[in-house]
Amino acid sequence: MATLPLAPLKRIAKKSGVERISDEAVEELRDIVEDIAEDLAKDAVIAARHAGRKTVKAKDIKLVSR
Repeated sequence: MATLPLAPLKRIAKKSGVERISDEAVEELRDIVEDIAEDLAKDAVIAARHAGRKTVKAKDIKLVSR
């Protein structure tokens, strides 16, 4: 898949206290973040449909992320 850019993920890692991170590690982080985001999106679709909507709203994302 690999659609997220690497630079923002590298900045997030550095803000979290990482001094140095390899390109391979950033790519692995990207893959994991994309998998988590896809799972959350799928669950948010289910929540929206349960509420009788086609549109996924922020509250659906918040609900399934807990």
